Amino acid sequence: MKPSELKEFLDEKAAFYNQPQFIESDPIQVPHQFSKKEDIEIAGFLTASIAWGNRKSIITNAKKMMQFLDLSPYDFVLHHSEDDLKKLHPFVHRTFNGQDLTYFIKGLQHIYTKHQGLETVFTKHAEKESLQNSISEFKKSFFELPHLPRTQKHVSDPLKNSAAKRINMYLRWMVRNDNRGVDFGIWKSIQPSQLSCPLDIHSGNIARKLHLLTRNQNDAKALKELDFSLRNLNAKDPVKYDFALFGLGVFENF
Repeated sequence: MKPSELKEFLDEKAAFYNQPQFIESDPIQVPHQFSKKEDIEIAGFLTASIAWGNRKSIITNAKKMMQFLDLSPYDFVLHHSEDDLKKLHPFVHRTFNGQDLTYFIKGLQHIYTKHQGLETVFTKHAEKESLQNSISEFKKSFFELPHLPRTQKHVSDPLKNSAAKRINMYLRWMVRNDNRGVDFGIWKSIQPSQLSCPLDIHSGNIARKLHLLTRNQNDAKALKELDFSLRNLNAKDPVKYDFALFGLGVFENF
């Protein structure tokens, strides 16, 4: 496939999947329950943090988290009591349990009260064509409070060669704004051109079949290679192709 044909193909697939109907079967439906900026970004962060495994299970458990937070995530994060935190203990999604969720609430409170919120933390260390350093610095800020070592594994660090799929997906949700109704575009201080594609087994396999990626592992080095390929297709909005790669892999078995 010629480069021009590949771009046309991927543009068509991205447009096909980047529609409101996509929300119905995707974890992004959970933050779509909310309208307040802080509720959306907290619900999105918590949902993205457990976004591995069966998609139905992810959505079910993310909705349970929102119930635990009284369907007011920002208010809960800011004003929770110790008794409120005890109610989180039964939660479990795969290896993410109630202890992890409890720290995540404390960590988010720390981000909002000491670091001016999630958008500010990620913006502070943003580079022209990458947010991977931002993700690493966010992790440092997020874990400034005492915590169990096990909980750190639930926030990836790109500078330790992780593709950081879940946080890159979260950043796509917050930053992209193409008026199609899927991504929120509520963070104005970061541009879509700075985003990286959420790289997982589905998007990675399709990217290799389309010769956008040659590296076998789905790690930070592979992400850098994929970013380069996608920026050649669309430098201003490279991550719109996440819809195409994901759709081709999950829905079409391409």
